Amino acid sequence: MTRSMQEIDAAPAPQPTEIRLSQDKRTLTVAFDDGPKYVLAAEILRVESPSAEVMGHGPGQKQIVPGKRDVKILTIAPNGNYAIRLGFDDGHGTGIFSWRYLRFVGENQEGLMADYLDALDEQGLSRDT
Repeated sequence: MTRSMQEIDAAPAPQPTEIRLSQDKRTLTVAFDDGPKYVLAAEILRVESPSAEVMGHGPGQKQIVPGKRDVKILTIAPNGNYAIRLGFDDGHGTGIFSWRYLRFVGENQEGLMADYLDALDEQGLSRDT
């Protein structure tokens, strides 16, 4: 069952039991204390970064970020006890990924990717650089 970000925000905060970057730096595995485990592509994390650069400062300001098919995660840094900051090989490093947001992306990654591909197509953009 897919839940919205609002439903995830209303639920008790999930706690990660595992955060592991793949050897090729293209996927991040996140497991939560209540059972779910997600393998998240670096590409979807980059194009859905919760940063102002991607999401803007209000509704309707989200930017479509092309050319990220081969992006890699270079760094993972803790941000308090509620999130991590990911650094990507394209220089982006301002997104703070809360446990709730990682859960949201995990639960919705197929739909998020489909929406991203549609938006690229609508704007005549590509996943490749």
